[in-house]
Amino acid sequence: MLERSAVAGSGGAAGVLLGGVLTEYAGWEWVLYVNVPIALTAAWLAPRLLAESRDEGRTRAFDVAGAVTVTAGLALLVYTLVDANSAGWGSTQTLLLGALSLALLAAFVAVESRTGHPLMPFAIFRLQTLRGANVVGLLIGMALFSMFFFISLYLQQVLGYDALDAGLAYLPLALTIIVSAGAASQLVTRIGFKPTLITGLVLIAAGLTWFAQVSAPGGSYVGDVLFPSLLAAAGLGLAFVPVTIAAVTGISPSEAGLASGLINTAQQIGGALGLAILATIANGTTDDAIAGGERNPAVALTEGFQDAFLIGAGFAVLGAVLAATLISSSDSREHAEAARSGEVATAPAVA
Repeated sequence: MLERSAVAGSGGAAGVLLGGVLTEYAGWEWVLYVNVPIALTAAWLAPRLLAESRDEGRTRAFDVAGAVTVTAGLALLVYTLVDANSAGWGSTQTLLLGALSLALLAAFVAVESRTGHPLMPFAIFRLQTLRGANVVGLLIGMALFSMFFFISLYLQQVLGYDALDAGLAYLPLALTIIVSAGAASQLVTRIGFKPTLITGLVLIAAGLTWFAQVSAPGGSYVGDVLFPSLLAAAGLGLAFVPVTIAAVTGISPSEAGLASGLINTAQQIGGALGLAILATIANGTTDDAIAGGERNPAVALTEGFQDAFLIGAGFAVLGAVLAATLISSSDSREHAEAARSGEVATAPAVA
């Protein structure tokens, strides 16, 4: 759990760093090309390193209808949100595509309710803590994954950094996430995953609120990026570990893989939706600033970034509130007691 959470949390920052190196020395296209050999290598290694998990007593089937409807529905929803600012929120295109995406997601729910081998068995949501953890995980993704995007734009388009320097600027953030994930593992054992998660979300909200004060002209890396990024990174490490533990608490061994995959999916969907929403807000604010007579593009862009960071902070605050209300306190205490007594590991293998 600790290793997974540290890697997941710092992966976004590390990706920006490596992306900066590739963009600077090989061209932006290589940010996409580099995934091809990585994917092929992973496909080659998987059957050699991973133990087979097939249940020979069950019928093998793949939920094609479920996979197609949920993928198409989510992709179309993200595209609709991203393009709504230019097409118009009340335009025929936005309304039709939005309705179609919701129809596809409704079809996914209908398919999963009727198929004998569902991609997403809804019975797993009977567990309160699992439900709450996935809702909070969605909001963590909405608040934080887009943060990397806007910081990169601010560094390059406002402060004038090149791609490599912008990537290197993420090193303190990535290291802080790893350290705070280690601290989170200890806190989960002492006070439980629920208080640790809430603390992390509060720090995330504080960091994003600080980011909402970014300035132009006259902005600086130390004052506008470094210190708020360290605060947000500390919160991210404290949030990723407990939300993943909460998402697999009370799960039977046969459902452990599903629960672990579900929280990963929730965070990724949250990242995509959050970026779509916040990019739309930022672009709208920037366009309004230019239409209002602002002649400095850096200032107009920064005003958009400020609004995006502030809404991202709102996502984190909402996540903290929902963590407090939706996640079981008794599950949190029981896990902490079991971890202290050695009955369960703080970092279960399913993650």
